[in-house]
Amino acid sequence: MFGKSGRQRTSGTRPAQVPGAGAAGADWSSHTQLEDAVRSYLLHPDVALEALGSVLGRRPVRGFTLERVVDINANGTSVWQEAAVCDDRRLVLWHSEDMTDPSAPGGTVLDSSVQVIPLGSVSHVGIRTLVGTDHDGRRQLRGAFVFLATPTLQEVATVRGEDGTSTGRFRQEAYRFSKSLEDGGPGQIRRLLEFAEVIAARVPGPR
Repeated sequence: MFGKSGRQRTSGTRPAQVPGAGAAGADWSSHTQLEDAVRSYLLHPDVALEALGSVLGRRPVRGFTLERVVDINANGTSVWQEAAVCDDRRLVLWHSEDMTDPSAPGGTVLDSSVQVIPLGSVSHVGIRTLVGTDHDGRRQLRGAFVFLATPTLQEVATVRGEDGTSTGRFRQEAYRFSKSLEDGGPGQIRRLLEFAEVIAARVPGPR
């Protein structure tokens, strides 16, 4: 639900333009203040800022990353949005998605959710980068992938083997974030890495 943990996206798919939203593929990476970045990029900035503000209060924002994906299907256009914000002690995630509601004016409602993860509960931070070269042969950062996990079990499933025996499969709670040249551009790649470094620096080590 959060951090792309349950979201599949086709590689190279570009966000389509939605009335009222920023331009397709709008770059928020030049904005150092959360409010400025949210208002320039997300389709429902007031909803996002109100939800985040109710949790963050006056605590300083140390880093953040934003995502917006537009899906166009037979039912129309649906927008999936996310803001991940780190203060000194917590990871605060805001997520929204359009949901069909025939009883609502316009036929849709916005499902807005907030989740708070204490940084002390983060047990693993993974940062992976894709490094290539540009047309002039200079080194170029082409993508960044960030993985956060906690010890909390998110899924327990039974797997049956060919011999008829059953074993348990456990999956930890995890949050995934990614940016590439096609999805966000070099500025957002850099900002995602800065966000990951902020979190990694604040995750407590073993006691």
